Amino acid sequence: MQESKKKKNTNLGHRQRLREKFFETGISGFHDYEIIEILLTLGTPIKDCKPMAKELLEKFKTLPRVLEAPLKELKSVKGIGENNVFPLVFVKSAAEIYLKRKVENKDILSCSEDVFNYLYFSMREKDKEIFKVIFLNSKNQIIGIEDMHEGSIASSAVYPREIIKSSLEKSASALIFAHNHPSGSVDPSKSDVLITRRLVHACLNMDIRVHEHLIIGNNKYFSFADDGYIRKFTEEFIRFEKENLNG
Repeated sequence: MQESKKKKNTNLGHRQRLREKFFETGISGFHDYEIIEILLTLGTPIKDCKPMAKELLEKFKTLPRVLEAPLKELKSVKGIGENNVFPLVFVKSAAEIYLKRKVENKDILSCSEDVFNYLYFSMREKDKEIFKVIFLNSKNQIIGIEDMHEGSIASSAVYPREIIKSSLEKSASALIFAHNHPSGSVDPSKSDVLITRRLVHACLNMDIRVHEHLIIGNNKYFSFADDGYIRKFTEEFIRFEKENLNG
């Protein structure tokens, strides 16, 4: 009993030191396992969480992968149960909502870094591809963000009619598309180019402009706008419209 009390006091002292370290240096002064350890302690007020934190990091390799891991896989680690795994799942969801709301109702041109931070946080190190749509009003302010597809991004998997339906419901004037490459590479595939062309044409047909399509990779991105694709597909649509009118 005395040994158990001593261990409890040691754990409490260790956690107090971690809290003091945070207030002195901020989170940048922490190892990844220490961040995981602190989150685990929220659901495990007495037990030593350092071994579990290190085991989670060893199993999933990175902090983002620990936070993204399915509940079942997290609980496969010895000592991890619903109580101490809850903070891991909760903090990731809370951070995503924070970053999403931080960009809503803001001018896309004045908060491009915030937009990339949100997209990178919500899409990095995903095992599946996610296709997101950012809806903009006539002032280029973000009025909504939706995941429109999860899984392999093929030209047949992303439906323009669903995107246009959501755009009309939100009275969106313009759109930004984004999807991730789980491999970390941001090189656009032939399918990525075909999807972008198809979506640009379909949206312009409903008087909705497409400003951008981003591919999110390992701390980097590819811009279809910067590479000239959006302009090319827009001009292609306008030329086609003129030819039909003259014909």
